[in-house]
Amino acid sequence: MTTTSAETIVRPTRAKTAAAGATLRRRQGFQHGGWFVAPFLALFTLFVVWPLLRGLYLSFTDANISGDGASFIGLDNYREALQDPLMWDAFGHSAYFTLLVVPCITVLAFLLAMLAHHIERGKWLWRLCFFMPFLLPSTVAANLWQWLFNPGTGMINHVFGLETPWLTDKSYALLAVVITTLWWTVGFSFLLYLAALQGIPLHLYEAAKLDGANAWHRTVHITLPMLRNITGLVVALQILASLQVFDQAVVMQDFGPGPEESTRTFVQYTLEQGFTSYRVGYASAISIIFFLLIAAVALARMWLLRNREEGGR
Repeated sequence: MTTTSAETIVRPTRAKTAAAGATLRRRQGFQHGGWFVAPFLALFTLFVVWPLLRGLYLSFTDANISGDGASFIGLDNYREALQDPLMWDAFGHSAYFTLLVVPCITVLAFLLAMLAHHIERGKWLWRLCFFMPFLLPSTVAANLWQWLFNPGTGMINHVFGLETPWLTDKSYALLAVVITTLWWTVGFSFLLYLAALQGIPLHLYEAAKLDGANAWHRTVHITLPMLRNITGLVVALQILASLQVFDQAVVMQDFGPGPEESTRTFVQYTLEQGFTSYRVGYASAISIIFFLLIAAVALARMWLLRNREEGGR
């Protein structure tokens, strides 16, 4: 009985000591690790959190670019923005651009990755050629394609025997920006697909060959299902990036809104309100609205991914 009582007393004591030691180690780890993440947190707060909070505050004022004489006006900027046809036109251009770019770049990146993955000779050269345009600055890519689309001196019309006014007709101006974006940014999605293809176990294809599956069946029943998650990632990243299109659309139109304002995007309209019309408060309200739209897209993507994972269990 004495031994049992002693063990009964010692075991909780040891458990408490172990728990206290674990808590102490966690605190020490947090203290030491906090110094490593402090620079990132400081920069994140300075360049992300503070501008967001500052923009949210300015969206409730009539602040101008000089910063003087701002007064609180409540939700007036948001009411005006929701009734602003120019803002919705700009958002429509960004949404239309996104609808064109996302499926095209997803399919094209997958096909290029399949080609680079299965080609036997010069594999490194193909990979370099597909990825290299993504390394160019946006202004370089835009200026290059601005010259290619030029009806007088460009190569596109001459090579294909066309007379298309790519940059001066509202029917083609945004399409020219889409083509430029596909050539410029497909390399990033191509690299993601290529890395995912290299991670698929080879024994799956070998087993499928033994069962008599041809290349098409192996692609449909093995490759595509194994790339489901990376495809979701590519689509989500491209949606977020395409909605924020700005550089190539502005540079290709020499910093203008394009013919009949056909290439004016949401981001460009926001900058025009802030730095051309000097309405910083109104531009901040538009930015907050755009931020909420982007956040809604990101949250919808997370929700769909979680439901897919739960459904697969």
